[in-house]
Amino acid sequence: MLTWIPVTLAAATFQTLRFMLQKVLSSVTLSPGGATFARFAYSAPFILSGLAIYLWLSGQSLPHLGLQFWIFGLIGSVSQILATVCVVSLFKQRNFAVGITFKKTEVIQTAIVGLVILGDGISAWGWVAILIGLCAVLVLSKPPEASGAWWTHLTNKASKLGLGAGVLFAFSAVSYRGASLQLGDLAPVFRAGVTLAAVVSLQTVLMLIWLALREKGEIMRVWQARRVAVWVGLTSLGGSFCWFWAFTLQNAAYVKALGQVELLLSVLASVLFFKEKISRREMAGMALLVLSILALGLAI
Repeated sequence: MLTWIPVTLAAATFQTLRFMLQKVLSSVTLSPGGATFARFAYSAPFILSGLAIYLWLSGQSLPHLGLQFWIFGLIGSVSQILATVCVVSLFKQRNFAVGITFKKTEVIQTAIVGLVILGDGISAWGWVAILIGLCAVLVLSKPPEASGAWWTHLTNKASKLGLGAGVLFAFSAVSYRGASLQLGDLAPVFRAGVTLAAVVSLQTVLMLIWLALREKGEIMRVWQARRVAVWVGLTSLGGSFCWFWAFTLQNAAYVKALGQVELLLSVLASVLFFKEKISRREMAGMALLVLSILALGLAI
């Protein structure tokens, strides 16, 4: 069955479109926090409605969600919120394609976080892939206009935001896996749907409280931007659903490897839509990272 291939390509396309919309919202109307909240607020109704329809048609009931499920869910939710804020903020520091590339270090960092937290082993070739990825990050860390040695640029704001987003996305991925495993022997699609609905609901509430306390008026601006923001929610829903669907059809390593086509889509978006220029060094860095991620996917 090769169904997982078009499903993964669809997931990568939805994700690219979502980040494009969030970049537009953050640069024109909303703060990074508002653009992040829009993703959760406008996808939650669709996710909850879809789960309710599934339960009604299948005659099933919601499984028991224990304390460990919610602990994993809370860690994953907060990590993903902070990671998304980092990515949206990064778009203001560097161009769209480089921002997505920094975000894609999550694949490499997930392997490291999985080793530390879950004890997941990494082969020798896996470590080679990680080292290639490190070289890519070093290449990308230097802004086009900057001068000086490469190591002096690992502490600039863009590098911190990009690497921070990667490690936070890594923690969220490991946490979501832990949460879904708490649901026992349910069908993978059902487990994914329940976990996704619970997590997005939690994220919506957390972001609602944060914006109400720290960014007065931002919630109203999110509502005023609904004509664009609702598409953030829909593309987020489409991307999440397709990722989970692909993982039920094929080994996650192959899905992640193929999913790096998002980098190519981000380059097209950066050049054709945002009219941004990409330097030769940035292209070389992105090529190195693609090589690293593909090698890691095959090594797992």
